[in-house]
Amino acid sequence: ELYDEKQKKLVDQLTGLISSAPGPPTRKLLAKNLATLYSIGDTFTVFQTLDKCNEIIKSKDDTPAYLPTKLAAVACVGAFYEKMGRMLGSSFPDTINNLLKALKSAESQGRGEILLSLQKVLNGLGGAAASCHRDIYKNARSLLTDRSMAVRCAVAKCLLELQNEAVFMWTTELENVATLCFKALEGSNYGVRVAVAKLLGTVMATALMPKQAAVMRQNVKRATLDEVLELMATGFLRGGSGFLKSGGEMLKGGGSVSREVRVGVTQAYVVFVTTLGGQWLERNFATFLSHVLDLVSHPRATQTHVEAVYSRRCVSFMLRATLGGLLGEKAQIAAGKEICQAISKQMRAVEAVVNDISGENKAGAADVSASQHVMVCALKELGSLVQSLSATASPLITEPSIGLLETVTSVLLHPSMAARLAAAWCLRCVAVALPYQLTPLLDRCAERINNLKSSPEAVSGYSFAMAALLGGVHQCQLGIPHSKGKLVVSIAEDLLRTAAQNSRLSLQRTQAGWLLLGALMTLGPSLVRYHLPKMLLLWRNVFPRSQKELEAEKARGDAFTWQVTLEGRAGALCAMRSFVAHCPELLTEDVIRRLMTPIECAMTMIVPAIIKVHGAHLKASAAMVRLRLYDILALLPPKTYEGSFNALLRELVAEFTLTDNSANTTTSLLRSLCHYDDSVLMGSWLQETDHKSIEDQVRTSSGLAENKSTLGPEEVRKSALALVMGALDNPNPILRCAAGEALGRMAQVVGEATFIARMAQTSFDKLKSARDVVSRTGHSLALGCLHRYVGGIGSGQHLKTSVSILLALAQDGSSHEVQTWALHSLALIVDSSGPMYRGYVEPTLSLVLTLLLTVPPSHTEVHQCLGRCLGALITTVGPELQGNGATISTIRSSCLVGCAIMQDHSDSLVQAAAISCLQQLHMFAPRHVNLSSLVPCLCLSPAAASCRRGVPETALQSIMALTTPLCVLSVPQCLTPPPLELNITETGLEGVLFGMLDRETDRKLCSDIHDTLGHMLSSLAVEKLSHWLKLCKDVLAATTGKSTKHELEDSEKKDEMDDDTMFTGLGDDDKSKPSVAPRWVTRVFAADCLCRIILLCENDKAHFDLAAALTNKQKRSLHERTIKSDLLVLHLSDLIRMAFMAATDHSNQLRMAGLQALEDIIKKFASANVTALRPAFSPDTPSDITAKACQVCSTWIGSGVVSDLNDLRRVHNLLVSSLDKVQAGKGSSSQLYSESATTMEKLAVLKAWAEVYVVAMNVKKEADLITLVQPELPSLSRLWLAMLRDYALLTLPASSPVSCRGAFYTPETIDTARLHYRGSWAPVLHAVALWLSSTGFGAEEEEILSAASKSPVLTQGASLTTKTFEESVEDRMHLMLGISIEFLCFPRPEEPIEHVMSCLQALFTLLESPCAKSHIAGDQLLAVELLNVLHRLLLTRDPPAVQLQVSAVVQETIRAAQDHLQRQRTSKESDRDVQLSFGEGGDSGELVPGKSLVFAAMELLVFILVRHLPQLNSRVKESPSHVPLRPQRLPEDSARLVANTVSILAELPSLCSPAGSMTILPTVLFLITGVLRETALKTPDGFIPAPVSAALQGIKTIITSPLARVASMQTQWTDLVRSSLASVLEHSHPDESRPDMDEVSMLTAVTLFLLSASGELVGVTALQNGCMECFRNALNSSDPTVQARCYQLLLSVFQHSSRALATPYIHTLAPLMVEKLKAVERCRPGSATELLAVQEGIRVLENLVGMGEEQNRVQLLALLVPTLISYLLDENAISSAPHVSKGLHDFALQNLMRIGPLYPAAFKTVIGAAPELKIRLESAIRANQASSKAKAAARQAQPAAQAAPTIKLKTSFF
Repeated sequence: ELYDEKQKKLVDQLTGLISSAPGPPTRKLLAKNLATLYSIGDTFTVFQTLDKCNEIIKSKDDTPAYLPTKLAAVACVGAFYEKMGRMLGSSFPDTINNLLKALKSAESQGRGEILLSLQKVLNGLGGAAASCHRDIYKNARSLLTDRSMAVRCAVAKCLLELQNEAVFMWTTELENVATLCFKALEGSNYGVRVAVAKLLGTVMATALMPKQAAVMRQNVKRATLDEVLELMATGFLRGGSGFLKSGGEMLKGGGSVSREVRVGVTQAYVVFVTTLGGQWLERNFATFLSHVLDLVSHPRATQTHVEAVYSRRCVSFMLRATLGGLLGEKAQIAAGKEICQAISKQMRAVEAVVNDISGENKAGAADVSASQHVMVCALKELGSLVQSLSATASPLITEPSIGLLETVTSVLLHPSMAARLAAAWCLRCVAVALPYQLTPLLDRCAERINNLKSSPEAVSGYSFAMAALLGGVHQCQLGIPHSKGKLVVSIAEDLLRTAAQNSRLSLQRTQAGWLLLGALMTLGPSLVRYHLPKMLLLWRNVFPRSQKELEAEKARGDAFTWQVTLEGRAGALCAMRSFVAHCPELLTEDVIRRLMTPIECAMTMIVPAIIKVHGAHLKASAAMVRLRLYDILALLPPKTYEGSFNALLRELVAEFTLTDNSANTTTSLLRSLCHYDDSVLMGSWLQETDHKSIEDQVRTSSGLAENKSTLGPEEVRKSALALVMGALDNPNPILRCAAGEALGRMAQVVGEATFIARMAQTSFDKLKSARDVVSRTGHSLALGCLHRYVGGIGSGQHLKTSVSILLALAQDGSSHEVQTWALHSLALIVDSSGPMYRGYVEPTLSLVLTLLLTVPPSHTEVHQCLGRCLGALITTVGPELQGNGATISTIRSSCLVGCAIMQDHSDSLVQAAAISCLQQLHMFAPRHVNLSSLVPCLCLSPAAASCRRGVPETALQSIMALTTPLCVLSVPQCLTPPPLELNITETGLEGVLFGMLDRETDRKLCSDIHDTLGHMLSSLAVEKLSHWLKLCKDVLAATTGKSTKHELEDSEKKDEMDDDTMFTGLGDDDKSKPSVAPRWVTRVFAADCLCRIILLCENDKAHFDLAAALTNKQKRSLHERTIKSDLLVLHLSDLIRMAFMAATDHSNQLRMAGLQALEDIIKKFASANVTALRPAFSPDTPSDITAKACQVCSTWIGSGVVSDLNDLRRVHNLLVSSLDKVQAGKGSSSQLYSESATTMEKLAVLKAWAEVYVVAMNVKKEADLITLVQPELPSLSRLWLAMLRDYALLTLPASSPVSCRGAFYTPETIDTARLHYRGSWAPVLHAVALWLSSTGFGAEEEEILSAASKSPVLTQGASLTTKTFEESVEDRMHLMLGISIEFLCFPRPEEPIEHVMSCLQALFTLLESPCAKSHIAGDQLLAVELLNVLHRLLLTRDPPAVQLQVSAVVQETIRAAQDHLQRQRTSKESDRDVQLSFGEGGDSGELVPGKSLVFAAMELLVFILVRHLPQLNSRVKESPSHVPLRPQRLPEDSARLVANTVSILAELPSLCSPAGSMTILPTVLFLITGVLRETALKTPDGFIPAPVSAALQGIKTIITSPLARVASMQTQWTDLVRSSLASVLEHSHPDESRPDMDEVSMLTAVTLFLLSASGELVGVTALQNGCMECFRNALNSSDPTVQARCYQLLLSVFQHSSRALATPYIHTLAPLMVEKLKAVERCRPGSATELLAVQEGIRVLENLVGMGEEQNRVQLLALLVPTLISYLLDENAISSAPHVSKGLHDFALQNLMRIGPLYPAAFKTVIGAAPELKIRLESAIRANQASSKAKAAARQAQPAAQAAPTIKLKTSFF
């Protein structure tokens, strides 16, 4: 009830709005709301509302003010029927009649709206409205030729709806409908063409295959395919005039078809085929092809040259749009065969005519000229097919029955140039698709040119083909052999030289020669460099050298020689342009200077005079020269031709004003004018093509301006300005645009405020006075461009005027063109003014909104510009949009409303603008934008695809959540196939996008889809792994057209259908799925996605841990959904299968992607299917794939996955076979690709072997692996060394002479070779180092070498045999160290860390061998340099692995120096002091930085220590901001690093002389004690950290060094030792700053000092007291481990050989000990560690007893024995006592039983003195004996085990 009440109120409110004159978007919304209201609620009052609307429509009021109300009523009627349809019962005839009546008298906006409403009515009623179909048809069809384009669109849409049910439209009325459509296309715009083409195409398709429902109702005669195609052809060939014109005009052959009609019919063909679907096309392709080719060969389609060009373009578009999108790869290959046959059939006919000498066949000539057009279309399509199929096209090329290459090459001899060019283009496509064809094709063409020099066609055709092939080289990564470049140059030279010999051939030879040279330039600088001097010479000779020669030349020659000359010069300029464009690196000042000579001459060459003399047919050639000249000038920096500005501008002005434009003939420009599909579709035929050349000239003047500081003298500026200003009023829009650009550029260049003001003023005045559209549009754009190029600040003072003028112009409702240009300029100004525009935002925004609400949607350009303005305004306001102030809220809501209106617009570009505005808003004010409305339109509008990339990822996730429920999305009916109902349920949006990739032929759109999928993948894939993996798998696994699931559905559906519906091809099931199997491009993309998914999972290690994943899975089955289950490792078999499928495909790109995926899988999971590698090693595989496969092999062997020896053998054999290829110098196939491809492959093989060898050597347990590598080592080591030598040569700076051949590269390919070497040297270096150190620097292979020098690779290796072994060691050391140091000096940031590691490991391995050690130690500067480089490396590279490896290298270097020093010392046996004074520092002790190894090592080591323990840096503590840090436990890697560093530090003094070591010892000891202090922390497991043990070991090394015995240094030494001990003592107690200090380690250090340096420390009371304090603290410690360790250390002090040292400690500490041990009786130990402490204490006491003299023995025993007896338990208590307590009892008993026999007398004395002791002891012994009988065996083992101390130091320091 409540709803009913509210409904009435709402209906009243909404119906009230109808009469309030709403604008277009408002009425659309209003109608939609009312209809929704009724369809949800009660329909009771709907008839009243309908009547009300009908009344309004009937009203006689025709005033413009009442119009919006009428339109709103019409819209409502449409919406009601669309929503409710048959529910509205029988009211429809009245409504329809009412609408039709109104239609007759309505104006254009009304007509459009009524027709759209009718369409909705028809849509809602379906077949029920049959009674009115004829009426609607009659009334609507006449409007197809309405003068308003919007009405034509509406009629087309209405009739399209009608034909769904009205059978007569595609039966009896079919011809009339066709004729009407052709008429509707005349003078149409793009929108009309799309709509009419859709209507025409659909009607034709339906006529051929009617819809089932209609067929069942009436018995229909179906049209045949021929009839339908015939009808369409009349449109294409005769246009709207059709058969209705009087015969006379037809006989005259008058009037060609207008282009709009032809383009429209072209689109209709595409719609026709798309509607019928891919399978239909597959079956009927032959018919369709021959029909389409007949169209283009029909004389009516090719009356003039220009018309022929457009007809060809239309036909090409038909073929491309249908073949490219609808057919799968297999069907495309079949289509290719058909096209091939068509070409050879045509060619046979042509050859018959050409060879017919008698001239009987008169009609033949016409056939030949017609055949050229067929050839062009067929070859172009064949080329496109092959190119899109890429490597999958190989069956087409290789099958001899088709003979594709023969067929295409035969066309190179066609009499028509266009056909020859098309054939050349087709060959280029073949070569790009199948690069292995490139070289053979080039050779074949070269051979034919040489053999057929005397045929003009052959020279021309084969040179075209060669040029095209050369142009394709840059798309084939593997390139062509260098020698081919030389071949081309020699052919071209020959042609140019012989051109003058035979006048019949001179033109063709000249053109061919220059064309080849131009094409050669595209091969890039590395090849052109060799031929440059020759080229410069040729260029110089084509043009006259001086003014005099120029004058002389004018007087000579006839028309023909001039034609040849002009062609030659155009060709030369063209080759120059190509040079400048493709070899910018070679453009040195000198080269530019030499180029300018001919160019300046070309500028001054006066052509018109010649044309006057010799006739107008030279115009084309002359225009060509000028075009080429402007072309090259636009590329050169204007500085180079400053001097010629005046002349040049004069020429340019003349081009515009003096010469009539017709002189710029069309032919010359057609090639440069390749507006492909889009221009056909957008109908933007540039009005006659000569405008292109003019535009080029305007461009050149703006080019002049681009980087010129001032435009030179006043008159130049004036003429340029006049030229541009004149162009602003030119009726041609393209010229106006170019002029606007040029004006802006000039303003930017001149940069004078007055100049800008003058220009702005001119435009202001013009705009205020002018009334004509042309000048208003031109000048409003000029204002926009001025602001764009001068920027906000420069043009600030004009902003107000500009804005006010443009705002006024934008409101000019009379001309939508003016509105469009004004709004476009406004958008430019808003963009360029930035914040300065903030003041104008409100008025501009209100204007934009007003226009959006009032401009009819049919003016899409206005709406597009409004969208741009809105976007620019949003950017201007920027982050302010987040605010909450009133004005900001208004601005924000205005923007959102604007977006909503544009989103509702029917044009996809306007929708795209809406989306980009929403994006901006979302960026600045995310809280206020709800992106969910975007999903349906983002999903599939092509224009939106590019926007889709920008939707932020967070939004993507929310969008994804929304998309899943959206089941059906319709595609805006742009260029996509008929409105596919896309089902998004199962595969989601991403599945739809993958599907689109196969149907879309537009490259940009595909790349946008790739980006979108990429974004989605990176934000969502890890969450939904299974889903994404399944997507990739489906794409990769698809080999046939449809997935099996669909087939099942189909067969079920077929069973349900009646027999008579079986023949239809348009069942609904056919629409819902794209019928194309994923193409190779999509499959490659899927393989890339696979790699990306693996990469994305890297952050979570769980994805790669199988065991964990399996346990997880079990857990999950217990309690669902708690643990993340979807782990990558569970899909491993799928991953491997996908990679395998990809790696073994036909398509080379897919093989690469598959191998990459395999490698990733091996690296992450260490498992794979290696059989996929075999095909990659077959002889005809391209180098890049073999190289990648080698990489995968070595990764696989190195991953440690290999368990099965047979597998290993298989892979190993593959590598052996490729190694043989390398040694043989690579057989036949090397001639197919460039030398650098061979380099790449060889290096990949060597790198793979190196990696395998490194793994084999490092993992010694893999004995199998070593045995497999061993036999290859002799040859491998040689090749590796050769490769390293190459690499070393290539790393030399460019100036040094490297032109000699390397072992694996040629001098010509140095640039590319460098890159390949850069990728593979590191593992090889490591392998060579391993090999050298394991074979003693190749001592074993010396003998083998002499035999090997006969092998081909080692040609320069032969000389090595003469060198001595020492020399070769030295050579190799220099090579290895040179490469390493060069690299480590400055590793590029992009170098992978693996290279750095390999290099360091190589150095380490190298230095392990004695040869290398002696080498580096003998050359101290080398060692210093090495350490400096390593230090620098540490500064730049952080990973711990690198730092650890560096420390290992340093250690080896220091060891080498030590060994060397040792050898020197032993050789000088005589005197010890002399021996010691060897070493750094000599007698003075000075270490020179840069020369001293010790100094270099100290620098590096200090750096490492301070980096990991910043507290060591004393400066830090002095700084006022210093807060003392608590010592932290170092991470594992850092701890190892610090430990290594400390050990190296401790070794350094041994490299110095005594004086030298005194220089560094203070620092060394300071650092070592510092490390001890900072790292000695307690660990829960009692583990001693590595740095601590290293520091203790270091202290010991230093204190026990022979320095202590050097007399001269005695005092210094003593001071050092004492200070060090003092600094250790200072930090030996835990305090509040370091509570978890590890006392044991500090105590150990103190003990070390006492034991090793006793002499220096005796009698120093301060230190002695400190040490005692230390021990006392430890004894009193609450931690039993500390006590135990303290007892052990004390024992070693007590036992020290120097009594002077030991006695004070015994006196002070023994009493404390006894006291502690006595106390144990009262508090027995409760744990094993406490027991251990007591046992250690007792052991010290026992030792003291042993050390005492005989006379004191009784006293000492009196301390020990009672203590021990007090530990014994009562015999009754034993059984119940805890385990530890029992242990103490046993320990005491045993000790007593051992002591008794040792000191019998004293023992008796003690025992006798105290009888109670004796009793306790005896009872214990008795009890012990009793129980020992019971369990003798078990009892003996235990005390023995207990007696051993359980804490041992990790390293024994004593």
